Amino acid sequence: MEYKLEICANSIESAIAAEKGGADRIELCANLGEGGTTPSYGQIKQCIEKLQLEVWPLIRPRGGDFLYTNTEFENIIEDISYCKKIGCHGIVTGILDTNGNIDRERCIKIIAAASPMPVAFHRAFDMSNQLSKSLETIIKLGFVRVLTSGGKENAFSGAYEIAKLVSQSNHRIEIMPGGGVNAENITEIANITRAKSFHTTAKSIVNSKMQFRNVDSKMGNNNTNEFAYEQTDTNKVRVLKEIIKNL
Repeated sequence: MEYKLEICANSIESAIAAEKGGADRIELCANLGEGGTTPSYGQIKQCIEKLQLEVWPLIRPRGGDFLYTNTEFENIIEDISYCKKIGCHGIVTGILDTNGNIDRERCIKIIAAASPMPVAFHRAFDMSNQLSKSLETIIKLGFVRVLTSGGKENAFSGAYEIAKLVSQSNHRIEIMPGGGVNAENITEIANITRAKSFHTTAKSIVNSKMQFRNVDSKMGNNNTNEFAYEQTDTNKVRVLKEIIKNL
């Protein structure tokens, strides 16, 4: 099995940059600062129409925890239905209960709503109460992939935990390291974990081309730079792809 690179793309421009750089798949999302939320219908539709690589939208109605109200869960099912309708290759989501267990009942409904579209479980997995138990639950439910940092701050810190999950999975599900993966650490993460797919934003800061700048007004909080934004960097994607080709 050859190594694959998944890019977490936060916009249509990031998705296009990821494809130009040679990415194998994108997880399309919004709001990277909150860990990612569901992108707009327009973004999803544009990616399906403009790109050749696989498009897997993130289905997460808000930032914060992964315990959702009935209304939020209805929102999740509606978003999944749209993704299936327009031909997405899969979706990425995850739900926990109050005790940090995988929410079996709701996940069963998610798998059913998405079918035959495959479903991957995102880093809600890392916030569950016992990774080894959660992995078995996710496998039995029918998810095809788990994105994880091994329950740690990033995939490099959690590499040995990820290695245990790869061994436990025994090829029953794909274990994909994600969180802080970059050109400096991807080789070591790959060697330790024995994983075959890797997830990263490969992003850079893009400075605004605005000539007029009202510095007295703020759209976000005080730490927000209104005249710069994050976007996937084609060159960073190319470098990462070249590294994993030579693993």
